[in-house]
Amino acid sequence: MLPAVSPRPHPSLWALLLGIFFPTAGWVTQSLGEDQVSFNREIRPILAGNCYDCHGPDEESRKADLRLDIREEAEAVLGAEGELWQRIVTEDPDDLMPPADSHRELSSEQIGLLKKWLQRDAPYEEHWAFRPPLQSELPEPETADWIRNPIDTFILARLELEGLTPSEEADRYTLIRRLFLDLTGLPPTPEEADAFVADVSPDAYEKVVDRLLDSPRYGERWARPWLDLARYADTNGYEKDRPRTIWPYRDWVVGAINKDMPYDQFTVEQLAGDMLPGATRDQQVATGFHRNTMINEEGGIDPLEYRYYSMVDRVATTGTVWMGLSIGCAQCHTHKYDPITHTDYFRFMALLNNADEVDLDVPTKEILQQKKAIETQVASLEEEAMGEMDRQAFEKWAAALRAKAVPWKQIRPSKAEAGMPRLHILKDGSVFAAGDFTKREEYRITLPIEATKERPVTALRLDVLPDARLPAHGPGIGFYEGRRGDFFLSELSAKTADGIRLALTDPSASYGKISIGSGKADPGNVIDGEGSTGWSTAQREGEAHHLVLNFETPIAESVEIEIEMLFERHFAAALGRFSFSVSHAEKTAQALPSGTPDPHGEEKDALQRWFIRTDPAFAETRKKIDALEDRIPATPATLVMRERPPSDPRATHRHHRGEYLNAEESVKPAVPEVFPPLPEGAPANRLTFARWLVSESNPLAARVPVNRAWQAFFGRGLLKSSDDFGTQSPLPSHPELLDWLAVEFVKKGWSRKELHRLIVSSATYRQSSTISSELLVADPENVLLARGPRFRLDGEIVRDQALAASGLLSEKMGGPGVYPPQPESVAKMAYGNQTWPISKGEDRHRRSLYTFAKRTAPFAAFTVFDGPTGESCVARRDRSNTPLQALTLLNDSMYLEMAEALAGREAKRERSSEEIATALFRRVLVRPPSAEETSQLISYFETQKPRFDSGELRAAEFLPTAKPAEPELAAWTLVARALLNLDETITKE
Repeated sequence: MLPAVSPRPHPSLWALLLGIFFPTAGWVTQSLGEDQVSFNREIRPILAGNCYDCHGPDEESRKADLRLDIREEAEAVLGAEGELWQRIVTEDPDDLMPPADSHRELSSEQIGLLKKWLQRDAPYEEHWAFRPPLQSELPEPETADWIRNPIDTFILARLELEGLTPSEEADRYTLIRRLFLDLTGLPPTPEEADAFVADVSPDAYEKVVDRLLDSPRYGERWARPWLDLARYADTNGYEKDRPRTIWPYRDWVVGAINKDMPYDQFTVEQLAGDMLPGATRDQQVATGFHRNTMINEEGGIDPLEYRYYSMVDRVATTGTVWMGLSIGCAQCHTHKYDPITHTDYFRFMALLNNADEVDLDVPTKEILQQKKAIETQVASLEEEAMGEMDRQAFEKWAAALRAKAVPWKQIRPSKAEAGMPRLHILKDGSVFAAGDFTKREEYRITLPIEATKERPVTALRLDVLPDARLPAHGPGIGFYEGRRGDFFLSELSAKTADGIRLALTDPSASYGKISIGSGKADPGNVIDGEGSTGWSTAQREGEAHHLVLNFETPIAESVEIEIEMLFERHFAAALGRFSFSVSHAEKTAQALPSGTPDPHGEEKDALQRWFIRTDPAFAETRKKIDALEDRIPATPATLVMRERPPSDPRATHRHHRGEYLNAEESVKPAVPEVFPPLPEGAPANRLTFARWLVSESNPLAARVPVNRAWQAFFGRGLLKSSDDFGTQSPLPSHPELLDWLAVEFVKKGWSRKELHRLIVSSATYRQSSTISSELLVADPENVLLARGPRFRLDGEIVRDQALAASGLLSEKMGGPGVYPPQPESVAKMAYGNQTWPISKGEDRHRRSLYTFAKRTAPFAAFTVFDGPTGESCVARRDRSNTPLQALTLLNDSMYLEMAEALAGREAKRERSSEEIATALFRRVLVRPPSAEETSQLISYFETQKPRFDSGELRAAEFLPTAKPAEPELAAWTLVARALLNLDETITKE
């Protein structure tokens, strides 16, 4: 929690208003005289913009061993006649500061401010963002009757100081549309709008707010800006940009927001949900936040290098999302402007660096039900077949199998070692590999062998085993798409403890497949001395297979032998789980087909089921079983984090100039020294850090999300640079309000819904967005908020609004990404000339949140509206206005389809042209049209229909789905298309 609220004594109104307009450190208001200068407001921006490059925190770029960002370091050059002042006013170009070659020049106003500051003993102040927020008493503006809640007191006080007055409240239709778009990302229906306009009860507005906050559409709307921060995408990025399964994380975000999960909990679960006691599947899924980093699958890359780059991304993203600071700038050197050192950066990284990247099964209820039903049917078919089985034929077959097979005894290793990976000997005697892997790994497994001359060990068997902790359940650790769960065993050898090599011969495997261009799937590859050949079970991930090797000379005494396994490929492809067994059989051992039960075991039922699956007499039954098993749905697995054990931490080093190959001294995990440290006695790990981020120790914990919320509603944050609260940021427009909201956010239990309710319930939010000529001159960007918000909608909302108006919108939630219509050429531009498989049925018309997001070829209709690519964290989208946007809305087949559906929804009913035009207008814009607007729509329709009747225009070109084409429908479709392209349509006002 943040500090308890500490109201200050109420200052004079004039001092308070000056404090709002001219913030000082910690927003402590002062009675400022004409000659007084504020360091934070006036001096720091001058020094930061002109001096810190050479005289700031970064010691590598620092000149003359002079640091101006800390008073103690600058003491010697300060003062009215000090060297700093002399260098500012000198006419000697060799001594002038800033120097001429910096291409910076102080204005006369800046020089005057510096002079006043230096004459007053050059006082310094801590940067406002590094001090805890305090909730001051509310201002008391003169026209209090306008105020609806505390937000308005701050806004009105500032407006009165500027000599401005608020705008009148927006009309009811504008207000209801604004509210729906902001809280759900969808427009109201005309019927919903009319009901609100007709409701004269005092709480009519509040009832709508409550309903929208409770709507499942709320979570879908507010998940989108969070996914921008999380750099969410459904593909890995870089050249190959293959698909990944990360949509369960997206669905978790939607669910958490709909449940109004407190923001502090929302934070902890995403950064360290796996470390919570008894972590649930949902809490583990939440850690997908930091699995959204891109993955490079190029041949020849160093996996550890790109893991490092993933960590670089995670540090920068964490700093932006939870601290609003450009911590990423300290990767290569100490931050030039903010007090974050190069070492701070890597100590920060160490807090996040002790996690392994694993997959987690996320079976849905439907999938589990389908699997159980199919397995029941298969078991029934097998039981039926077993009842009809020829016992004599079975026994003959089983006897032949036993004659071919040899008995095996599993050996528990006494030691298991590798280079970088950690090899764990499990209770069942198998070995599990975890940690970091390179393209070349060597495993050394020590096996205690019990043998005598009378009963020598004659063969060795390697079982490669599936495990839910491995990609695609293993048995390998391959994590690239197409190779998930794969391994590539290049060589296997055996030797005694004193180094005598044990020759291996007669290799065989239960299954083998080489899909990566290294020859045939010959098990002999593992003993041919060639590292480029080997054994793999590609495309059979998640299954157990085995490799059998015979000792050329049987082992006739009890000894320890060491098995060496080499995994060498242009990608990481070691084994994830495996075990060893030996045989004492006198005959040559050979592998049985995968899945064959041990014929020497006691599981006779399993042997009978295998017989049914192999005997020709049951060919028809086998077809039925195969058909059923082909229908078993795959269990989706998502990408999550899993903390390594404290006993085996991953080392983090400082990398000189941020380069991967320049690792220097190791560093211990810690937060930047400018902030209070992690709690004393708590482990310096990801969970402690996550809790620190939303504690009173982080002064930005609540300021940052509150500012982002304000930005979403008003198009601009109270601090414009929502991704940077550091010393280079502009000052907040309403600093007292920002801090008041931050503290209130925490007091209300970190509730996103309560924060949103407070904002939309304010008179500030409910103002008309109409801009007067006076306001256009006084405040063109609406910084002072004397009018309501008016700005272009995001591309996803533009599309969702059109889907809703057309009646096509599906309310289906969650699941894998879908493929709405878009030009075929978009996907083909990406690597591999890929296709875009347009979804069928309602998936074609799902909300834009669920559109498959491909990083190298993002959905075109979103890109033209400045949608992100998912390659990096985006705290503030650009907002452009280009002809491509209009061309997309007019000509994209997706929007033509919506226009046709919208027109068909209204025009196919027995109605007059005036009624149709009005209905179309209201479906799109909500408000009733004026008489002139209706007349224009009808006139446009009447000029277009004859063109279709005459054949000048072909209806089929404008009606993607209607058959046969209808000229009247086509003409109304053009009307609908024009409405969907209006500036008012794509603007929130």
